[in-house]
Amino acid sequence: MFWYNDWLYQLPTPVPENYKPVKTGTVIALQDRLELPANKPVLLHFFNPDCPCSRFNKPHFKALVRQFGQQVAFVVVVMSTKTYSVQQIQEKIGLPLPVLFDPSVAALCGVYSTPQAALLDAKHRLFYRGNYNRSRYCTDEKTSYAKIALTELLHNKARVNLDSLALTSYGCRVSYCKNDSIRSEN
Repeated sequence: MFWYNDWLYQLPTPVPENYKPVKTGTVIALQDRLELPANKPVLLHFFNPDCPCSRFNKPHFKALVRQFGQQVAFVVVVMSTKTYSVQQIQEKIGLPLPVLFDPSVAALCGVYSTPQAALLDAKHRLFYRGNYNRSRYCTDEKTSYAKIALTELLHNKARVNLDSLALTSYGCRVSYCKNDSIRSEN
């Protein structure tokens, strides 16, 4: 059973029929959804508490927040049909980060699996959308894609050049549901 599940998680997430790719450089409008610091990059962390891959990713994500949290605003975007409160998500992540319960943000960024990172520059243009790592346990430092993208952005690189595994979605499928089907209990 372990090997079968491990094999399943190494397969790319099927691309949804209604998927519309989002090009790097596209402005991602978040102003009405969340108050963000001006002139600061943003990393949107697409997270599903029920996704094993999201759970495996947690230590890696926390390390990124520790390393880049002074320079980058981190936001958790919950992708679940279950109802959670902001506090529940913050406890699951282990960090007091802003939390969004808006699945339309995934479509805006071209995200269709969890965990995924969408890195926006200070003008909220999509700089990187993809995997955190090639390894589902985020242990391969050479393929720490989100970390590489963060470093490149903070060093004013025009764009990040990563292999195809960075951009091929792996993990748990995100269902595109209506905004009212995912609610927060504050």
